Amino acid sequence: MAEGLEVALTDLQSSWNNVQHHTDEISSSRLLVRRGQAFNITLYSRNRAFQPGLDNIIFVTETGPLPDLSKGTRAVFSLEGHPGSSPWIASLQTIGANSLEGPVTAYKLGEFILLFNPWCPEDAVYLESEPQRQEYVMNDYGFIYQGNKNWIRPCPWNYGQFEENIIDICLELLDKSLNFQIDPATDCALRGSPVYISRVVSAMINSNDDNGVLNGNWGENYSDGTNPTEWMGSVAILKQWHATGCQPVRYGQCWVFAAVTCTVMRCLGIPTRVITNFNSGHDTDGNLIIDEYYDNTGRILENKKKDSVWNFHVWNECWMARNDLPPGFGGWQVLDATPQETSNGLYCCGPASVRAIKEGEVDLNYDTAFAFSMVNADCMAWLVFGGKEQKLHQDTSTVGNFISTKSIQSDERDDITENYKYREGSLQERQVFLKALQKLKAGRSPGSLRTESQPRSVPLSDSPRSLATPSLQPSDVVQVSLKFQLLDSPDMGQDIRFVLLALNMSPQFKDLRVNLSAQSLLHDGSPLLPFWQDTAFITLSPEEAKTYPCKITYSQYSQYLSTDKLIRISALGEEKNSPEKILVKKIITLAYPSIVINVLGAAIVNQPLSIQVVFSNPLSEQVEDCVLTVEGSGLFRRQQRVLIGVLKPHHRASLTLETIPFKSGQRQIQANLRSNKFKDIKGYTNVYIGL
Repeated sequence: MAEGLEVALTDLQSSWNNVQHHTDEISSSRLLVRRGQAFNITLYSRNRAFQPGLDNIIFVTETGPLPDLSKGTRAVFSLEGHPGSSPWIASLQTIGANSLEGPVTAYKLGEFILLFNPWCPEDAVYLESEPQRQEYVMNDYGFIYQGNKNWIRPCPWNYGQFEENIIDICLELLDKSLNFQIDPATDCALRGSPVYISRVVSAMINSNDDNGVLNGNWGENYSDGTNPTEWMGSVAILKQWHATGCQPVRYGQCWVFAAVTCTVMRCLGIPTRVITNFNSGHDTDGNLIIDEYYDNTGRILENKKKDSVWNFHVWNECWMARNDLPPGFGGWQVLDATPQETSNGLYCCGPASVRAIKEGEVDLNYDTAFAFSMVNADCMAWLVFGGKEQKLHQDTSTVGNFISTKSIQSDERDDITENYKYREGSLQERQVFLKALQKLKAGRSPGSLRTESQPRSVPLSDSPRSLATPSLQPSDVVQVSLKFQLLDSPDMGQDIRFVLLALNMSPQFKDLRVNLSAQSLLHDGSPLLPFWQDTAFITLSPEEAKTYPCKITYSQYSQYLSTDKLIRISALGEEKNSPEKILVKKIITLAYPSIVINVLGAAIVNQPLSIQVVFSNPLSEQVEDCVLTVEGSGLFRRQQRVLIGVLKPHHRASLTLETIPFKSGQRQIQANLRSNKFKDIKGYTNVYIGL
């Protein structure tokens, strides 16, 4: 009888396999492979060579705390196995003098990590385009678009999904989920589904139900944590969460939740991108109408219903098949980790098919109705005066503008609004809106769209207007147009100069009284108290236009500004002897000068590199407690923090950092300057690191 084989050594060929599986950026010493793709291991025998036909090799792979063949968390397969008997297949490649491709008696060959595979046509996350795979899986930096619809600016972000320990933190995140804690066997069995994984990750990035990664904070006090505007990368956040025993990191807002989600999903192998929606609706009662309330000075009031229009909102899209939905709804799916509303009892949102959103199929899983309202709800403006509410106008086009993401292998912005909605004002767009509204009405009991305790609104038959009727604008009634126009770029530290343009489009004289006000806004649309008010009396001849100049000085707004740097100016006009009102508003985002980053000399792997950072104080007052933070995957192994101290008014300074790049290819350096007066002066530069 032949002597049994003894395995002396196992070579998982991690370095070679990882290159083939696009995981070599994560590690060259640990085996990380993608499902649906072969990988090689070499087994060295102690006593004799492997003999085909005589010897057989049986492999066992297991995952999770309770591996189970029936759940798919355990697989048994052999070299002589029949195709189809197991989803796992082993085959003999070569035989050396004392090598073979598997054990005979029981040996533990080693551990490996199995990831989703967008390169494999049979995988649910398969993405056909190689440039898209490089952008949405492999790229470790990008931009998150912020500002407002009239002033869109890119915020650089270090995703760092392949940085040291990030893969382990991502797996730890799955193990800390409520799903795993309650039923680990079922949770592990479902981890092969990108739909399931995306819901788990969406819930775990926020901490509302669990020890998730981030605490949200939309107030003004961040003294016991980090102001969300200061973050510029996911790595520091995930490592802090891990280092503190999975205690939520303080603090995040929507772009931080989305950026960390992008890091985790790309790390796990699911193609993911970050999306910004300008003027994003948050409809709390599911009637697809966002009510806004104003007083007679034109200032916006705190919303009783908590409906709101966010200046911008950021979420993710993840690419996957949707076999749980009717055909045609796979592809990009909305995933939103910002804790706004619950879904099946947890604060998570999605995946919602982008195509389902565009077509108004709001009854499809998951959370499609909420996602639809973010891009396509209507806005209703109300005047609150003397205890009564007067409808000012209803606008169908305010919500959902300039939906943006980073372009593929480019630093340009890609506008993807047409993926979410038909052209505003088109018949198709109104038909989809009505279709969505009818589906929502059908899904709840009669009269439940609004309760008696909520503010009076228009009847449902009036709210979506007939398909042929355009949005009711104030000028349709009073034939007078009001519009704000900035005279200068709104730079932080400078006075804000603008004019109110008044145009009489009628053949009659018009006498107008216009109340103007300015107030700071928080990022989620919540208003702060007005800090500037004015009243204009304007007389217009038939078809005459006039301008009314306005100025808000730095000293007037500086102490009232939130860290979001948002100012909302409003004008409420009324014609003499007429009950009609005209409302016009504009949001201003104050801008900082960017940090300039200069790479001094050629960037080569494992060679010293000097980086110059140039920054300045934009204010006409001294700022203190200045800290400069610099990071960049492949260039710095950890965040660089430099205490600057005091910067005098308009003072410009520079410093030089030394580093040794450890990864080749296209990389990005991000920098942030904070002080006691501002938190997020940012800058970035791209650098190619050669071998």
